[in-house]
Amino acid sequence: MSATTQPTASQTAHAIAAQAASLLLRYPDEDASDMLPAVREALAELPKTLARPLQALAAHRCADPVKLSAEYVDLFDTHRRHCLYLSYYTAGDTRNRGTQLVEFAMAYREAGFQPPDGELPDFLPAVLELAAQAGEPGWALLRRYRVGLDLLAQSLASSPYGQAIVAILATLPPAAASDLAAAITLARSGPQREQVGLQPFALPTGGRQ
Repeated sequence: MSATTQPTASQTAHAIAAQAASLLLRYPDEDASDMLPAVREALAELPKTLARPLQALAAHRCADPVKLSAEYVDLFDTHRRHCLYLSYYTAGDTRNRGTQLVEFAMAYREAGFQPPDGELPDFLPAVLELAAQAGEPGWALLRRYRVGLDLLAQSLASSPYGQAIVAILATLPPAAASDLAAAITLARSGPQREQVGLQPFALPTGGRQ
């Protein structure tokens, strides 16, 4: 989309949904809590298919902050199948993940954005924010790595956080047969692993993994 082209209503709705999902999938600290009223107000303007799942998660995030924090840590820090780092699903704990992380970092820079400070560049809330703010560079990553989103939708089906994934999948084209096959294979076997870890590349190592 050129600088002079106005976004369509669908593109605007998708951008709002991506920004809301980005905030709602982050750790529930004070800053995230302070944004909740604005998020809920923005969601009221979305089509129901996008608004309802995100509103459900936004309502959940209004609970006691201490309980929310403990729930978030238990959900995302102790269960590999709930990983919020997209390249984990396609490369696992292998050297190939380094190449994919570089791809994410380059997408930020080519869009004129800095990779997320203190997080790996494939952190889903950061990729969602890139999609909301920069458009196609972020959406291209979400489409390319949607197998992780498909698996997250399955593994988080009983959690309010799964509603954010449902909403984001609704903004993407239908899954191709190859995407569905990859999700089934990964659901059965899990991501790849090897002994060497992620040493051969220099990228931020902070964040929850």
